[in-house]
Amino acid sequence: MLQKWIALSNTTIGQLMATINTSIIIVALPPIFRGIHLNPLAPQSFPYLLWTIMSYMIVVSVLLLTIGRLSDMYGRVRLFNLGFLIFTIGSILLYLTPGTGYTAATELIIFRIVQAVGGSFIMANSFAIITDNFPSEGRGFALSINSVAAVSGVSIGIVLGGFLSVIYWRDVFLISVPVGIFGTFWSYFRLKETSMKKRDRLDIPGNILFAAGIIILLIGVTYGITPYGKNPMGWTNPFVIISLLTGTLLLIIFPFIEKKSGNPMFRIDFFKIKGFSIGNFTAFISAMEMMGLMYMLTILFQGVWLPIHGYPFYITPLWAGIYILPMTVSMGLFGILGGRLSDRYGFRILTSAGLFISAFSLVLLAFLPYNFSYYLMGIILVIFGIGYGLFNAPNISAVMSVVPPEARGTASGMVNTMRNTGYTASMGLFFSILIYGLSKSLPVTISSSLRAKNAGQLIPYLIHMPPTEAIFGTFLGINPVSAIISGIPGPVISSVPANALSTITGNTWFSYVFAPAFMGSLDTVFFIVAGITVFAGLISLLRDRDRISIDKKTGSSSKSIKRLKEYK
Repeated sequence: MLQKWIALSNTTIGQLMATINTSIIIVALPPIFRGIHLNPLAPQSFPYLLWTIMSYMIVVSVLLLTIGRLSDMYGRVRLFNLGFLIFTIGSILLYLTPGTGYTAATELIIFRIVQAVGGSFIMANSFAIITDNFPSEGRGFALSINSVAAVSGVSIGIVLGGFLSVIYWRDVFLISVPVGIFGTFWSYFRLKETSMKKRDRLDIPGNILFAAGIIILLIGVTYGITPYGKNPMGWTNPFVIISLLTGTLLLIIFPFIEKKSGNPMFRIDFFKIKGFSIGNFTAFISAMEMMGLMYMLTILFQGVWLPIHGYPFYITPLWAGIYILPMTVSMGLFGILGGRLSDRYGFRILTSAGLFISAFSLVLLAFLPYNFSYYLMGIILVIFGIGYGLFNAPNISAVMSVVPPEARGTASGMVNTMRNTGYTASMGLFFSILIYGLSKSLPVTISSSLRAKNAGQLIPYLIHMPPTEAIFGTFLGINPVSAIISGIPGPVISSVPANALSTITGNTWFSYVFAPAFMGSLDTVFFIVAGITVFAGLISLLRDRDRISIDKKTGSSSKSIKRLKEYK
């Protein structure tokens, strides 16, 4: 009886720590780059900025499947413990980053990759360890606690990153060290192995093919939202086109290779189980929706709402995290409720209702003005949190309940891979729509506002502001106008009236100029993603109508296991 609570506490600490580190660095990048003496908005710094953020998520997406398979072979608890240790070592290395400038930026990326390897071991095994230790009647509740920690970690990371970076930039990495040390010893001495090890050979060709495909594809997506020549985005960049085509081709070939493998890392046969395939598809959509919304809300608060309401740019990352907390709290409360309800009533209605509620909240957000009442925004954020909470835990429980016990590590790795790929894909989808809209409308609003301020001399300099610079400047709590003004020749600056120059470089001018262009693009984003989410909700309705029959001996769906045997 005690062992299941030890398993839940260990995995929850691990999930919380691993997911906090996906977002904690985002808002802390300005002080981190200042600490290593690097300008984050300099053109040559942008790749370092992007890879410092993205390297963690990409590495996790690549490794989850392999580690899930290794865990089934050598023991889930053993590799989970190893993950805690590797993650802690990565955190210590990040805190001690010795270099400066681009050398230090490269070291940060390398150490983030080390951290991501440890996080992959933790995330790949958490759901499987809980499923191993909890009976079917309490599994949904346990998974809801764990998944709430995983989702909450993203919001908590933003708040922690904003708070700690104000004190000292290295503290952003130090916070994980004591948690990692405690988790390493706690799991090593108290967490017992309960999984059934299956000593198969590792699928080397499948691992190489999948890793190459997903890395190349995600690199293409990442550089697709970066400027290329005179274009605001890089989708016409030959490197991006080749990366997308090559990565897609490798991933198309991948399942055919796996079908011929005697020990596949990716169980293609699992997708013949309706509940598993639907669960993975909807997990991808919901992860893309949630992370994309988190990005958009962060920019909305930091670039528009907070500066307009008197918050200086440098402190907007912290307050953005605080104002997003109602969504996190409602996700947590209704995630736990969803887990309880799924134990009693099944998964189908809850998962679909959760997706429909989330889509409804996105539509409501599309009708908000930029100078909204926070009370109204808070209500909408709570509604989204309710929807996501009701969906997430029941969906994970449904996926983990339809696979054989000896393959739970693989299944956990597969569903987490879909979720993390959704996190990364959200950046490509959301930012592409946003950047395209801004590239058309932002120069117009900047020009008209500068003429109204009798500062038309600055139009040639400011209208060519790349949308990515506007977005990431506000995302990092930096006023991009001040950065551009500092590079304009002195005679041009001196010709601008002093009061106009003071207004333009102040805290609110850019936010009022940015707001109408941003909100027009944001509405488009919300409507498109709401439509995708409704489609996922309809797909979720195709799950089996009755409750899944759980075999008491294995803790898995006897119907699904029977189907797998028939397919084989």
